[in-house]
Amino acid sequence: MKRELAKLIAGQVCLHACMTGMRMAAPLMALRSGQSEAAVGVLLALFALTQVFLALPAGRYADTHGLKRPVMWSVLTSFVGAGMAALWPIFPVLCVSALLTGGATGAAVIALQRHVGRAAQDLTQLKQAFSWLAIGPAISNFIGPFTAGLLIDHAGFQWAYGAMALLPLLAWCWVRKTRELPSYVKPEGHEKNSAWDLLNAPMFRRLMLVNWFLSACWDVHTFVVPIMGHERGLSASAIGSILGAFAIAAALIRIGLPFLVAHLKEWQVLTGAMLISSVFLALYPLMNTALSMGCCSVLLGFSLGSVQPMVMSTLHQITPESRHGEAIGLRLMGINASSVVMPIVFGAAGAVIGIGGVFWSVSALVGLGSRSAYLLRIGKKNG
Repeated sequence: MKRELAKLIAGQVCLHACMTGMRMAAPLMALRSGQSEAAVGVLLALFALTQVFLALPAGRYADTHGLKRPVMWSVLTSFVGAGMAALWPIFPVLCVSALLTGGATGAAVIALQRHVGRAAQDLTQLKQAFSWLAIGPAISNFIGPFTAGLLIDHAGFQWAYGAMALLPLLAWCWVRKTRELPSYVKPEGHEKNSAWDLLNAPMFRRLMLVNWFLSACWDVHTFVVPIMGHERGLSASAIGSILGAFAIAAALIRIGLPFLVAHLKEWQVLTGAMLISSVFLALYPLMNTALSMGCCSVLLGFSLGSVQPMVMSTLHQITPESRHGEAIGLRLMGINASSVVMPIVFGAAGAVIGIGGVFWSVSALVGLGSRSAYLLRIGKKNG
């Protein structure tokens, strides 16, 4: 299990790094070629947009075909997307590349998460496996942009896109020898169930609500902190350092999670994360220096970085095994839809109640919503 998990994490890192590298390089090239900020915003949104619409079909495909076939198609799609940008680095092609690499990464993540959840032998192993798997995106968020940035500075954009196109091929080298798990046949009479039927289960609805609350915390930090830093008169490097500290903290807590989860229940981690996040979101607008904002950012990163493995572990326990792919797809669809919509909501709300008001509103929402995370305990106990 450990060796296979390491290979899957390496494959996830390579595929995700292709997308994150493209997500850094393509907007930068668009700005340097004279595109407007609005056009660049659309380009960035396209990386998430495909995942909103493909998440459920990708989940069903993974339920039917397992791990390797979905990952193979994702590898080919990412390779084509990044390769097109390397051959024809113009804005319309960059938009197509964003759609292809974003959608392929989302589809591969669903197949990988489904496989890892099914391969776990017990609850402790389930939580530990998802904790290790969650480290992958943190690593790729560094590798992709860093590699692309170096190549842009020393060789040019087309070489950077070419390197990103090679990463999915490396991912396939890691994943292709993974042993497929036996397929799970849906019970008779359930072959044509809609994924939306999952929302009829109170536990699943509660988990999706908790997932959305925590996703909103992540979004408000990513979107509003640069605006707040600008209002405070901080430099671009200081604002970047604050956001970087958040990412590092989120990665560090995920490294420590596999050793902690054996002693903690999922509902305990989720409830604690929501309460802690509520406190630090409320304190954020009161911070006036880069150092104090950085401290808040680190503590918030520790809190929010711990939740994804717990959400995934709970999801695999409360949904039928034959529909794990659909459930993961529905979760991913909600996260990406939130990432598209919430910045618009935050921007409009900030114009009316101010940036501090946005933080305090989300803080109150998440604090009150922590009851949903606590009730996951009651549901699992009764179930």
